[in-house]
Amino acid sequence: MTTVTTDPIYGSRGNWIARAESWMDARGKGAWIAAMVLGFIFFWPVGLALLAYMTWSKRMFSSKSCSRKSSRSMMSRSTGNSAFDAYKADTLRRLEEEQGNFEAFLERLREAKDKAEFDQFMNDRAKQDDTATGA
Repeated sequence: MTTVTTDPIYGSRGNWIARAESWMDARGKGAWIAAMVLGFIFFWPVGLALLAYMTWSKRMFSSKSCSRKSSRSMMSRSTGNSAFDAYKADTLRRLEEEQGNFEAFLERLREAKDKAEFDQFMNDRAKQDDTATGA
């Protein structure tokens, strides 16, 4: 008697394409690119098909590497060492605070640059109006 095990995500284990896709996703965008390059080297239609699939499924242009877990969820996992977990939480909190401060600094810098450019524009315009009316 043969039993077919089922995968909760892809159904029956006989679906090798779904298993290959899952395996590649677990290894990230680099694995997809390597498979595409090898496809072009050994049989160009395979490489072309992989390129089309990666573009169609948005694997090529996504900011995350395929369907890997986000680094945020990986960082929130407990290691079992309470001292290290406390240190990690404090460091992450401090880094997030520094990131917020830096983004606020950049925003103030952009606003100051925009204001300086606008003031320069207004000064140049006023000079042009003065020379046009005074001539």
